[in-house]
Amino acid sequence: MNAIEITGLCKRFTGKRMTKVDALKGLDLTIEAGEVFGFLGPNGAGKSTTIKLVMGLLRPTSGTAQIMGMDAGQAESRRHVGYLPENPAFYDYLSAEEYIVFVGSQFKMEKSLLAQRSEEVLQRLDLWEARKRPMRGYSKGMVQRVGLAQALVHDPEVYILDEPMSGLDPIGRALVKDIILDLKKRGKCVFFSTHITDDVEKVCDRVGVINKGELLVVDRVENILQRGVEGYTVLVINPDKTKEEQFVKKTDLQEFIQQSVMNQQSIEKIEPRRKDMEAFFLEIVAQQ
Repeated sequence: MNAIEITGLCKRFTGKRMTKVDALKGLDLTIEAGEVFGFLGPNGAGKSTTIKLVMGLLRPTSGTAQIMGMDAGQAESRRHVGYLPENPAFYDYLSAEEYIVFVGSQFKMEKSLLAQRSEEVLQRLDLWEARKRPMRGYSKGMVQRVGLAQALVHDPEVYILDEPMSGLDPIGRALVKDIILDLKKRGKCVFFSTHITDDVEKVCDRVGVINKGELLVVDRVENILQRGVEGYTVLVINPDKTKEEQFVKKTDLQEFIQQSVMNQQSIEKIEPRRKDMEAFFLEIVAQQ
């Protein structure tokens, strides 16, 4: 069973003067259990619209979305999901601890398990010391971490995260990446949107690029990076023990190694020089 299955999903909004705006155009996408999938696109590309449709917060104009084999429009499907919205807003008179317990209670968690899980997620997201304080005094980054904590507390099979690194400092972003990788190790499905290419490169198995409501490409991250190899930086040691670093084109590497052997040079290091995920993303979007 696929964790998320989207077929022909479309969403049309009515704008000013009754103009029609197609925010999503015939999206087909399948995400497997145990997979981390990055949904990459510029602002306004259709990422949040897709997530709201999958979460049942919007009704599609046409098409379907399923979570763990159940129609996304059914409330029961969302028991399998930990959801972080793009701009989380909570009852700010509550403390983080009170809010996490409230969320866990909506999933009918047994009290002792809920107490244990609440402590675990608050500790994990570095909110333990501030757990008793009303959230109105939290920074944007702390509110974002509360949002992730409430998605984690009931330990679901599927995580749908809309811009999970938004508003976080480098330490917070590194923490969220570690959590996503840990979820992957535990066989969870993570589907998250972002416009930050580095996040995708570091944690995702596959990436989909969306722009102007259309899914342009889906591929494995390792394939994208491998295709982006332009050549290699090679560090050679000459017979007189001096070191020399050279750039070798991808097509010339084998010949370079053979020539180095003939010249009695040894090779200390070979590092690929590649285009990164950002270059791939910009090329794809520019082609539309």
